[in-house]
Amino acid sequence: MLKSLRHMARLIRVAFVLSRHDALIDLLSLFGEQPRALTRLRKLRKSKNNLVEAFQFLGPSFIKIGQAMSTRPDIVGPDVALDLMRLQDKVPPFPGDEAIRIIEQELNRPLNQLFTDFDSNPVAAASIAQVHFATTMDGRSVAVKVLRPGIEKAFSRDLESFLWLARIVERFSAKARRLKPTAVVETISETITLELDLRYEAAAASELKDNSAGNDNYAVPDVDWDLTSRRVLCTSLVEGIPFAKKQEMVKAGYDLRKIAEGLVHSFLTQALGDGFFHADLHQGNLFARPDNKITAIDFGIMGRIDKKTRRCLAEILYGFITQDYDLIAKAHFDIGYVPEDQSLEKFKQAIRAIGAPIAGKPVKDISVGNLLAQLFETTETFNMQTQPQLILLQKTMVTVEGVALDLYPDINMWEASRPIIEKWMLDNLGPQAKIRDFAETTLHMLNRIPKIADDLEVLANAARKIQAAQGQTPRHSALKLFLYGLAGGMAGSLILYYSLN
Repeated sequence: MLKSLRHMARLIRVAFVLSRHDALIDLLSLFGEQPRALTRLRKLRKSKNNLVEAFQFLGPSFIKIGQAMSTRPDIVGPDVALDLMRLQDKVPPFPGDEAIRIIEQELNRPLNQLFTDFDSNPVAAASIAQVHFATTMDGRSVAVKVLRPGIEKAFSRDLESFLWLARIVERFSAKARRLKPTAVVETISETITLELDLRYEAAAASELKDNSAGNDNYAVPDVDWDLTSRRVLCTSLVEGIPFAKKQEMVKAGYDLRKIAEGLVHSFLTQALGDGFFHADLHQGNLFARPDNKITAIDFGIMGRIDKKTRRCLAEILYGFITQDYDLIAKAHFDIGYVPEDQSLEKFKQAIRAIGAPIAGKPVKDISVGNLLAQLFETTETFNMQTQPQLILLQKTMVTVEGVALDLYPDINMWEASRPIIEKWMLDNLGPQAKIRDFAETTLHMLNRIPKIADDLEVLANAARKIQAAQGQTPRHSALKLFLYGLAGGMAGSLILYYSLN
């Protein structure tokens, strides 16, 4: 009973703040259709950032909750997700002495055994952590990210209250039960839990660095695993000028066109080539170096898409580049985004309605990100399920375009994107790629055949015992022999493939 009262008191405060910022309507909209009066009121409001302002006022845990919600448009809806992406992850810093205490506790050593120099004044402070500059015992300049004290408890407390409310709403509202608010809160909780363990961010940085090893345009800081733990992340210090200080880049003589194009190339290479991309590429997380190479920081929000999805995305983008609407439509049907009971011809017509109006425009005036946004809106008409990984990619692409255009307003986004898309298409959808895919599938089947054969033999032996017990003549199965014959044929195909390549 006491716990319920605490939840009620906390939620009353949250509701009061939301109401004061005229944001309660936005949150209520997540639970389905609203009365017409509320819908009209929502359209008439002057500000679209009410929920953003309210979450900003409610503090660090709500800022991070809002950011987690912004990555799940399939749950909160595209409009709310887009609004929440405007959340500024800047909050007052906590005392440097507290950061030192956390570092010493996490790394189990006094500070003077970890660093020869440590700046107790943070260089940046965000909702879940802040960053300090330091020098390691072997003389390396590093950035030390320290989790906010008490942030785990704050998240746990707020999310527990939301979960309590979600369960009550599900109990008394059939409409809410269909929307599964409990599952929504649990999903957001899982997302935030990963961000509260800085070892996951370190792993993301390490993976992205490995993937970017051959990229001349893009760099990722080194992770110092010996100085990293659940609440502390240590990386090499980034040298360069932040993208937010464009005039300093100009004065330093940086090639802004090369940097802008390098950003677009790097993002598409990550998304299409690796299926793992930095999903928070705003100006504060990007630095330019004197060699016109880009360095990214802050790997808390990352996107991941599988090869099947990447293939669909490449075909969609290439289809718009070449005005091949049949390719775009079939890509949606082949991957199963649009149900089979929908009309391919009508869907193709809807795609043309997006592509035709921009066909005669200069390509530099066409936003790739906004084009994808319009595409995803259209697909809803054909009962396409929201694809959160594609929505996150599209929103990141909008951010990348904005940053690139700010650096170099004359950048041609389609010309910058085309070589990366065409290379991926050739490498992954050309004749050689199809042969390679066949070889990989065959090899996978070869590895499974002995296990399948053994399982079939066990079943055959059991069947023979039953037949013998019933006085029937046992029949020997030729399945195992057939499978090994099949394996031999597949092995022969592989040998032929590798001999020709």
